[in-house]
Amino acid sequence: MENDIDRGIVPPTNMTRMTAAAVLLMVPIAALLWVDTYAKVEPVLLGFPFFIWYQFLWVFLCSFCTWMAYRQIDLARPRRPLAAAPLDRKKGSR
Repeated sequence: MENDIDRGIVPPTNMTRMTAAAVLLMVPIAALLWVDTYAKVEPVLLGFPFFIWYQFLWVFLCSFCTWMAYRQIDLARPRRPLAAAPLDRKKGSR
């Protein structure tokens, strides 16, 4: 059984947006794996050393980056409308 009905209907994926999504997902990983940049006590914020509040800040930044990556992927892969049930070629009905 061939599936010629759906061939060529799905729009192509926007690779620029997919690359942007990949970069957005890599930013928190790189920022948190580069420990030398935040392995210090100063500056203190509300009594918390820099090490603690920097990592806590990345909880929110990582959520934002993940949401932005999701939006980029959602825009990069446009959806096609659901096709109606195919016509029965013999009877002319659905």
